[in-house]
Amino acid sequence: MAEDLTVSRALVIPASELRERFSRSSGPGGQGVNTADSRVELSFDLANSPSVPERLRSRMLDRLANRLVDGVLTIAASEHRAQLQNRAAARERLVSLLRDAAAAPPPVRRATKPSRGAKERRIAAKKRRGVTKRNRRASPDD
Repeated sequence: MAEDLTVSRALVIPASELRERFSRSSGPGGQGVNTADSRVELSFDLANSPSVPERLRSRMLDRLANRLVDGVLTIAASEHRAQLQNRAAARERLVSLLRDAAAAPPPVRRATKPSRGAKERRIAAKKRRGVTKRNRRASPDD
C-alpha cells in the first residue's frame, strides 16, 4: 500500500511524505472491534513538501486553510471494518481534496447588460401577465 499518490500530471506525492496512524474505530466490527486498529489517519505536510510545485503550493494553502493544522492536512477514515479499505478510502479522499485545491481558478466573469430588445420583451410579457390577471377580477358592475 506504500505507493506514490498521483494527484495530477504536475503533482505526484511520494509515499515517503505520507504519514499513517492507526487507532481503534467506533462502529460495527463484531468480536474484533476492541482489538483491530482499523481507523486510519493519513497526514500530508503540504506547507513543507518538496514535491509540491511552488505555484501550486500557495493556491492549495489558501484553499485548504481551514483544514490545515500548521500546514499539515489530515484525513481520517473509519467507514470500513478493514484497515486496508480505510487506507484506500483515506488516500482517495486526500487525492480528491488536493486535486480540487490545485485546480485552476475559474475564468473571471465579465458583467454584461441585457439588450434593448430583451428589456422590451420582458416588459411586454409583464404587461400581458397583468392584463390576464386584471381580466380574472370581478367587475364592479356584477
